[in-house]
Amino acid sequence: MFMFYVILLNKDILLIESKILLLIFFTSIVVITPILWTIYGCVQYGVLKYINFSVLEVGPGTGNNVQYYRDKASEITLLEINKHMANSLKFKFEEDKKVIVQNSDIYSQERKFDTILYMDVLEHIEDDKKEINRALEQLKPGGNIVFFVPAYQFLYSDFDKAIGHVKRYSKHFFLTFKEDKRISIIELKYFDSIGFFMAVLNKLFNKDKKETIGLGVKIWDKLIFLSKIMDLIFLNKFGKSLLCVMKKNT
Repeated sequence: MFMFYVILLNKDILLIESKILLLIFFTSIVVITPILWTIYGCVQYGVLKYINFSVLEVGPGTGNNVQYYRDKASEITLLEINKHMANSLKFKFEEDKKVIVQNSDIYSQERKFDTILYMDVLEHIEDDKKEINRALEQLKPGGNIVFFVPAYQFLYSDFDKAIGHVKRYSKHFFLTFKEDKRISIIELKYFDSIGFFMAVLNKLFNKDKKETIGLGVKIWDKLIFLSKIMDLIFLNKFGKSLLCVMKKNT
């Protein structure tokens, strides 16, 4: 009989401990997660701290990135090679005196900038090393050039091909520039750990890319918040995307 009561008591203790653990878990989700979102999620993958003064964004697309860094820039040049998209950008920013839109590429530029951005753009360019070298020529001493690209070539899939990606990237590609005396690589790390696993699943099971691209984007939009938290946990050791920041030496 005594052993019976001991077993019941142990079960009660385990039940209480389980409830405490659940309470701690949900408290962490409700309290800590919004704090991490404020600290980490709202800085756009840590890119904002590298943006200053005159900014050149290459391949801005619809121009959505501008809203995140506009206040940090003294002037913004949007370089869009697609004529239709360039016209749309001119219409969108026609009343914004800080923003200039040009229907051209990096090779047409003569002036130099404090910050140059390639946000999900470099992977669309065939001769990416030539592009980078030209961009470095247009960067002021002490300025930053920021690349945000899809990671890991083994993840290259029909999805990438469908949206115009020439390749995906590894840290090794950018580390080859370490020998360039003009620059220093000041940040190089992965982002979007959950997106990495989704990309693996997409690579293995996505047989009809045209029907699933939209769905994939919707799912990712729902998980991006969680992925940013997981990046903190995994210390950015892997991810679907790669961030590289180069500073031009003075």
